[in-house]
Amino acid sequence: MNDALEPEIRERLISDPAAILADRDLMRALVAAREAEAGANVIDIRGRAMEALEGRLDRLEATHESVIAAAYDNQSGMAIVHRAVIGLLESADLSDFIGALQSDIAPLLRIETLRLVVETEPAMATLPEDVVILPQGMIERIVAAGRRAPRGDDIVLRAATAITRPMHGRSLASEALLPLDLGAARPRAMLLMGSADAGRFQPSHGTDLLRFFAQVFRLVLLDRLAR
Repeated sequence: MNDALEPEIRERLISDPAAILADRDLMRALVAAREAEAGANVIDIRGRAMEALEGRLDRLEATHESVIAAAYDNQSGMAIVHRAVIGLLESADLSDFIGALQSDIAPLLRIETLRLVVETEPAMATLPEDVVILPQGMIERIVAAGRRAPRGDDIVLRAATAITRPMHGRSLASEALLPLDLGAARPRAMLLMGSADAGRFQPSHGTDLLRFFAQVFRLVLLDRLAR
């Protein structure tokens, strides 16, 4: 009986059998050939075990890739927020600080809008014109948006709503609402972020980086207000 393989190929496989084991498609073909030779009434347990192990390996590889992707996204997000924080600290005064939100900080955060919203009287002259001024109680209504309001210190991530569109100044897909505690002697305030990407701000996302950014923003704002 003549050999089915050419001598060179046969010698290569004998000298390096690991090449066969590393090729999943080739191993599947070998197992299938063995099962076909054994007949329909014989079950190859080794082949079934190999299929099960392959399935576990595929799931493990998928999990590994997901963990790596999540770690990369987290590292990238930290770098973005850190650059934005440096931008906040570089402002010279309150007017420069507020003016940089939309022109400089929003692009650093890769969002379309970034607004400071404050509940106070329109006649208050200490705030630059870029600050969104609202009557008292309005922020709670905006945060609730027709639903039960969360705790006052909660960051809200959601699809953009009609109630915030005038503050964004344009139609957006998702938004983040970051409450700011400026102290009992100051009015209620929050940061409003808007993105054209519907997946940018979703309720299932973590808020640690946004909370850090809001805390730094609050401290810088209080410092600029005190000058």
